[in-house]
Amino acid sequence: MGRMSSYDIQSKLEDINDYINEKYKLAHPKNKRDWRTYEQQFSSRVSTAMKMLDPLIHEAVSTIHIERAAGHPYLLSLEDRVKLLLIKQLVAKSNRMFSNMLAMFSMLSKIEVSYKTIERLYSDPEVMLAIHNLHILLLEKKGITESNITGDGTGYSLTVKKNYESYAQKLKDMAKVSNIGQQTKKHKRKLFAYMFAIMDLKTRMYIAFGSSMKSEKDAFDRAMMMLSHMDVDIDTARLDRYYSNPVYVDMFGGKVYIIPKRNSTLKGSQKWKDTMKEFVQNTM
Repeated sequence: MGRMSSYDIQSKLEDINDYINEKYKLAHPKNKRDWRTYEQQFSSRVSTAMKMLDPLIHEAVSTIHIERAAGHPYLLSLEDRVKLLLIKQLVAKSNRMFSNMLAMFSMLSKIEVSYKTIERLYSDPEVMLAIHNLHILLLEKKGITESNITGDGTGYSLTVKKNYESYAQKLKDMAKVSNIGQQTKKHKRKLFAYMFAIMDLKTRMYIAFGSSMKSEKDAFDRAMMMLSHMDVDIDTARLDRYYSNPVYVDMFGGKVYIIPKRNSTLKGSQKWKDTMKEFVQNTM
């Protein structure tokens, strides 16, 4: 191939749409899931995780020393609060449903907590510190010092409703009005939460994470900030098409794999030019 131009990028993108996608699908057929094997493997993984979790949480918590001011003491130790949060995430139940489950298991565990206690775990600074320590420990145990990563972002639509006595009183006042249905809608507003996760392909562990109520880019920046504090060298990175831009490609020291946007050109750094050349000449 002679001198490459921006036209070659556009041409290759057309090839992807018309041919390479189908060729890739034929070369990588989707395997049907054997549910019996899957459930056995899942059960085994959960059992292994539970056995490993206790000593790891203890190690993560043991390095945290907090001078407590006078006040109401925590009902649960920091270790128990961390365990509670992680198990709640694993069973994927709502705070209220999970507290009901704990009430049933209290015959064995002797732990009785309300859903409000579980809600507070998400904003508990001590729990945040312990979870961060646990994350670093897991990366060290897995020996992740160099990584081939993939990164992707997503968003969640949220409906936020006020839930205070003043709001309840407003509803009572509005009940006197005939068009209450239309008025109550004004007290609800939709928000969007964004997240960006960076995963190590070999271990399938998330090594950095960012969230934002502002934008996916802000979530990406937060994930990259977290990544910069990790003792992990990035060998290669795979990013969503949204990040096919010289600015993002230049952020990584290693090679970056992307599918360019339709309006992409060769304008940019030498690394961007090399990335585009690699895309055109060695697409698969």
